[in-house]
Amino acid sequence: MKSPAFVGSVLSLSLALGGAVQAAELRLSHQWSTQDIRHKVAQMVADEVAAADVDLDITIFPSASLFKAREQYKPLSRGQLDMSVLPLSYAGGQQAAYNLTLMPGLVKNHDHAARLNNSPFMEKIEEIMADDDVMVLVHGYLAGGFAGKEKCITSPEDVTGLQTRAAGKAFEQMLASAGASIASMASSEIYNAMQTGVLDAANTSSSSFVSYRLYEQVKCYTPASDVALWFMYQPLLMNKATFDDLNEAQQQALVAASANAEAFYLEEAKKEDAASVEIFREAGVEIASMSAEEFDAWRAVAQSSSYAAFISDLPDGQELLDLALAVE
Repeated sequence: MKSPAFVGSVLSLSLALGGAVQAAELRLSHQWSTQDIRHKVAQMVADEVAAADVDLDITIFPSASLFKAREQYKPLSRGQLDMSVLPLSYAGGQQAAYNLTLMPGLVKNHDHAARLNNSPFMEKIEEIMADDDVMVLVHGYLAGGFAGKEKCITSPEDVTGLQTRAAGKAFEQMLASAGASIASMASSEIYNAMQTGVLDAANTSSSSFVSYRLYEQVKCYTPASDVALWFMYQPLLMNKATFDDLNEAQQQALVAASANAEAFYLEEAKKEDAASVEIFREAGVEIASMSAEEFDAWRAVAQSSSYAAFISDLPDGQELLDLALAVE
């Protein structure tokens, strides 16, 4: 019986004498432009697999041209989509555990994120994925920071009374607990909201700060550096049954390409943060830094708000949270 992982995929199959799949074409979906780091990670995997000459082609559908941004996990788990670069928290409605992959103060910096990717915490997350017939090919976190229209934001006290946009529900909970008024909107709407006086401060990714030219609207930028509150897990995922149906040479090519792409992803993510600082500085924006003490103060606020809400929503939430916090 043919695996459901191939349903809805564009496939080119030819059978060898033993009946094994000799050639296949896989579809990879994501929501970003072809200039984005996440597309480059996907393209790197596709290019290296093609160069391995194992009769496996990966066709990439960028800019949400195949599936909408938040509607990729279900088709991936059902085998209607083969691969996706996806912020895992987008699937938090299907698996509440995934909300931990966008949780304030859980990740301190990129090297800490890399250690999380190789920890019992991530093993548990991958077990949950496996139940949905999904597996990780490339681990990756991207970081973000804060920007203030009139002032710098480094500590919880700095957001008190400010109309603030947060990136994700858990961040909204933490900022509200710190005394901010929350304005929910897409990152693409931050510029206009600041320009019209609707918004005083924003929290988003380093790449969004640059791509939406927010340096034109703010006086102070607090980027991700030695410590940062905002880290979002955005891996390259694959339908597990699809992977299992490939022959050994194809699987090995995918694994090798993914390992190279993961190392590239980590280094490029660091560069993205550094590049954002230079762009803001050149635009005349003040650059602030968050101290380790201020990070700890934010985490204390998160523990009584975001973390507490997560634990109340998930029976084994405390266990998962403890696994994540145990990673030094």
